[in-house]
Order: sequence, then structure tokens, then C-alpha cells
Amino acid sequence: MATTLEKVKMATSEPEHSSPTPGLRRFLAGSIVTLFASLLLIGYLSPLGYMAVTSLKDLPMISDPSAPLLPSAPETFEFEGEQVPVLQVPIDGEIRPLALVQPGRQSSLFIDPANPEAAPIEWEGRWRQLEANYTTAPVWENYTTSWNTLDLTRILFNTFAIAAIGVVGTLASSICVAYGFSRFRFPFKRTLFIILIATIVLPRYVTLVPTFAFFSWIGWVGTWLPLLVPHFFANAYNIFLLRQYFLTVPKALDEAALIDGAGPLRTLWSVILPNATPAIVAVSLFHFFFAWNDFFEPLIYLAARPDLQPISVAMQQFNALYAQQPHLIQATALLGMVVPVLLFFAAQKVFLQGASLAGVSK
Repeated sequence: MATTLEKVKMATSEPEHSSPTPGLRRFLAGSIVTLFASLLLIGYLSPLGYMAVTSLKDLPMISDPSAPLLPSAPETFEFEGEQVPVLQVPIDGEIRPLALVQPGRQSSLFIDPANPEAAPIEWEGRWRQLEANYTTAPVWENYTTSWNTLDLTRILFNTFAIAAIGVVGTLASSICVAYGFSRFRFPFKRTLFIILIATIVLPRYVTLVPTFAFFSWIGWVGTWLPLLVPHFFANAYNIFLLRQYFLTVPKALDEAALIDGAGPLRTLWSVILPNATPAIVAVSLFHFFFAWNDFFEPLIYLAARPDLQPISVAMQQFNALYAQQPHLIQATALLGMVVPVLLFFAAQKVFLQGASLAGVSK
């Protein structure tokens, strides 16, 4: 009897609210993370979008407070050989774009640009209070003007040459030093490595004055040599990144190459480097982007040689000369970003792999 009463109570009682299923919780968590990441990405890329929009405007578009965000110009219509403005006219509760053909104080005549053969429309009111009708009109000539004014062909060649030669130097020197620290035993190895890594915290401005004095004494100021030669003597950060990656390559491969008669250099070339491609690509891109964006050293060494200046210095001078024309400045900035962005996306997969695994050692 008691069992029957319990069944009746269970049948008549209200069901308890069940907790969300694990699948639903995962979906909600993923949705929240995706929303947050999307908002963060929009906020991060909004300055780039503003640059792109501004680069397609001209000065009247930028100075017009009522103009829309996108590059747009007030629409006009040709009437009897003259360009007349097209305004947004309220007629019978509807906003229509009409061309003003006969302005007046209290009433004006308009025609429909879509049907100019129709009878003119008389509108009562002050036409100066009407808003202009805008049409999309990107000014692509800004990029041509910026390219020709800045002589971007020469500047890009200078920048690419400085960056590419520097990449060759830093790879050649950093790979040799990293290979020595990762595969050979020699006295004070750990101490020397610690001293090398400690140079990372040394500000470059500490050595700037004596370095400039030395390069000036040997007559290198006004040439590319101060920007290129130091990179042929390795870099502590690049050495550390490559060494850590070399340590992930099994030493059994070195022993197998030694059995086959390969020496240290052949082992480096045929065994270590093919297995360290992600780290090498990462170091190459790190240095390329550094050389592409470096401003201070090219400024002090090439200030008197505009024909040898890279894009960082040339663009700064261009911005100073055309400070009152932001559309040209933004167009120039976007042109200067094309090569690094394309290079990064072309090697994105290998670059991220090398940057993420370089700190992992066996």
C-alpha cells in the first residue's frame, strides 16, 4: 500500500528542473568565447578599416561633417549643361532624391533624376535645410599619387634589400652559434650561454653612441653597412630560439649521419636544418619584420642619403610634408603594409609552428 501511495505522489508531483546537458554547456561556452573573440577582433582591426576607408577619400569628403563613413560624394545631376545638386526631399511622407533646378526662398522646383522628362516638382520649404544625397565615390587615384610622390618603387627596393641581406646574415651566424650550443661540448659552455642570453636585456640605446662613433670613424655612415654587417654576428634572441629547436631534433639522427661518414657541417646541412625548417622560417620572418619596421638606426645612418633610405624613414618624411592630407598618408601606410602582410600569410603555418615549438626541448 505504501508503495502505491509513493507512486501516486511521484506521478502527481511537479518535475524538477534538469540541469543543462554537457553538450549544451559546451555550445554555450563556445558561443561566448566566439562572441568575445569576434568583438576583440573587430576592435583590433577597426583602425585598419578606418585607414582603408580614409585612403579612398579626398579632402572635401574628409572635411564634410555630414558625409557618411564610406567614401561618398554629394550626387549631382546635369541639367541644361550645368551640374545641379541632388537633395533628399520629403514628399507625401516619403524621402525622394530630387535634383534642384530652380532654388527659391519659400518654394523650389525639382526634377526626378530617374525621369528627367517628367514635369518639374514644386516643393514648399527652404531647400538649404535639405540633406544632400550621397553616392559612393572611392578615390583610387590616392594610391597612384602616393606611389609616384614617394617614389615607392625605389623605397621598396631599398627596404627589401636591407631586410633580405640582413636575413641571410642573421641566419648564417645564428644557425652556426645555435648548432654549437646545442650539439658540442666545450669549456664554460653554460656560462657563455648565460652571458649571451643576458645581452637580450641590454637596451640597444646603450650601445648606440659608441657604435655610431665607430662606424663614423671607419667611414660607414651614409651607407647600408651599419644596417647589415652587425646582423652577420648573430643575435641572442635568434640563437636561443634556434638552439631550443635544435634540441628537439633527436641525437640519434646525428649518430646515424656520423656512421655514414658525415662530418659536423654535413650533419648540420643534411640533418639539422631540414628538421628545423619551422624555426628557421620564424627567425627569418622575425628579422624581416624588424628590418622592415626599423626606423631609428636608418634615420641616423642614412639621414643625408634619401636615395638609400628604407620605407620607415621615407614615410615619416612624407607624413611631415603632407600632414594636411590624411588621405595620402593613409594610402601610403597601406601600401607599405602590403609586402609584410602577404609574406606573413604565405608562411603563416610554418611561422606559427616554429614560434610555438622553439621553446620546447627534449
